[in-house]
Amino acid sequence: MRRFDGDTLVIASHNAGKIREIRALLEPFGVHVRSAADFDLTEPEETEETFAGNARIKAHYTAEHSGYPALSDDSGIVVDALDGAPGVHTADWAETEAGRDFPMAMTKVWTLLEEREAPAPRTARFCCTLCLAWPDGHDEVFEGTVDGQVVWPMRGDRGFGFDPVFQPDGETDTFGQMDPAKKHGMSHRAAAFAKLVAACFA
Repeated sequence: MRRFDGDTLVIASHNAGKIREIRALLEPFGVHVRSAADFDLTEPEETEETFAGNARIKAHYTAEHSGYPALSDDSGIVVDALDGAPGVHTADWAETEAGRDFPMAMTKVWTLLEEREAPAPRTARFCCTLCLAWPDGHDEVFEGTVDGQVVWPMRGDRGFGFDPVFQPDGETDTFGQMDPAKKHGMSHRAAAFAKLVAACFA
């Protein structure tokens, strides 16, 4: 397991919400966090059918073109009654000609669940795979999940993506309603980060 010993890390993402969460998680380690946009990097095509495969594509592309170690996050929501969809295609379900429309994507998920008459609770989990890649081609991969259920209607505007319809097990609030600090402490991203930190930063 390779330790991170630099002072600059590039986040292989253009998602402002994701970058904000990752920056907050890395702040205690004194790491200067930059984004792929700071280097005018485009987003590489994600051609894999697993979170780990797509995380590797993004991290290696960003590390190679920025010259710095890069951290990517491939994540999504897996809905059991939809046979695991949208899964690695979570962001694709939100794509429109005008940009990503997550309320549309959440409505699509709920509509499909209604059409299938899926019984409650409509179990789901958020999955996150982190890949830390170095310009020399080495990488480390870490995975985290959080279980819960899809609820309706959408609740809260404090998160991003599918947060307003995801209620984690043992909670009455959705991730969209939850205080960001509480969400950061229990999310799929936090679980993966705990493994990353233990292996590469602690």
